[in-house]
Amino acid sequence: MSELASESSIPRSRIGCRDLRVRAHGRELLHVPTLDVAVGEVLAVLGPNGAGKSTLLRALGHLGGLHRTGEVLLDGRTAGSRELRSAIAAVLQRPILRRGTVAANAAAGLRLRGVGRAEARRRSAPWLDALGVGHLAARSVCTVSGGEAQRVAIARALAVAPRVLLLDEPFAGLDATTRADLLADLHGVLDGLGTATVLVTHDRHEAMALAGRTALLVAGRIRQLGPTGHVLDQPVDVDCARLVGFTNLLPPAVTGRGALLAARPEHCSIGETDGLRIPGTVRRVVPLGGATRVDVDTAAGTLACRAPDAEGVELGRAVTVAVAEAELRTIPTNGALVG
Repeated sequence: MSELASESSIPRSRIGCRDLRVRAHGRELLHVPTLDVAVGEVLAVLGPNGAGKSTLLRALGHLGGLHRTGEVLLDGRTAGSRELRSAIAAVLQRPILRRGTVAANAAAGLRLRGVGRAEARRRSAPWLDALGVGHLAARSVCTVSGGEAQRVAIARALAVAPRVLLLDEPFAGLDATTRADLLADLHGVLDGLGTATVLVTHDRHEAMALAGRTALLVAGRIRQLGPTGHVLDQPVDVDCARLVGFTNLLPPAVTGRGALLAARPEHCSIGETDGLRIPGTVRRVVPLGGATRVDVDTAAGTLACRAPDAEGVELGRAVTVAVAEAELRTIPTNGALVG
């Protein structure tokens, strides 16, 4: 993508905020004391529904009518709405495309910035190619699939050479194959660009695929921030643990280990695996295609497990849930922000 980056002459930039707050109906929806996204960095903001992820994105980009206080920084300096509008491009969950061809839609952002039609088409065409939809340039957008429409929307955003790119769950609603293909292509497109990118998602796999750092947002607050691999593997509190997939919580009273432990369902099995073993009875068996989910009632509550198949696993049967030591995580009792 180095040729595209040079073609678009994308300036090196970063975005951040200080004491950013958003309120609505007398309630504070979001408070981020400090946040910085470096030049060329992709930051994922991971959180459950209602955590304030999209609110944070809108506040950073001055998108929509939010009651916002605090500072948004561009290149380390306080920026107003006009500066941010010229520096930022956003891609939403559902692409908003105009009637017309794919090529015309990809060029639309440049046209709104006063670029002539022919020049806008020339500058946007390489992005359509990079995102795998260049061959659809002459097609009406009414005839493209959801995944193709999202690729067009991303190409339109990148064509304006944004200093900051905001992605609001751009993979939502796509089937698994389309999502995986778009993730791979977007990773290739973003690699090496000088654009600071903020990706909002509820899916930890999207964060792992695209982001160098990840922030975990819970109830309008960033609970954990750091390198993506570390954040996804070492949660700092119970809410963060659940958010990144460590949904099986094992209290000291059950394990006898003196600390709260957590494990992902895919790392819990029924059988004689070495490691921590917790007795229980089968509550539910759910076939999942290539594997089977088994819910087991234990003294630690209901634990979700994975089994290669459901053979011999019957409701009410006494079983043992086993977790390998390497897959257990100790959850701190007083979570803190880490960088």
